[in-house]
Amino acid sequence: MTKLLDEAIGVLRSLPPQDQDKIARMIIELTGEGGSPVLLSPEEKAAIARSKAAATRGEFATEAQVRSVWAKHGP
Repeated sequence: MTKLLDEAIGVLRSLPPQDQDKIARMIIELTGEGGSPVLLSPEEKAAIARSKAAATRGEFATEAQVRSVWAKHGP
């Protein structure tokens, strides 16, 4: 275990049990070891379908548009 991860675990130990469980679930999901699929809302499914259709048509953001988003929201 890295020093940083060990420090993070130390901080987590001070949290209430329900918060510890919530964070533990997130960590398991991030590692891909959770085994449970992510359920998408109808809106999320529709957004993904629109994105795939746009990609199929070759509609991608221009370099200027991407730079604008990065400038506004940061990496």
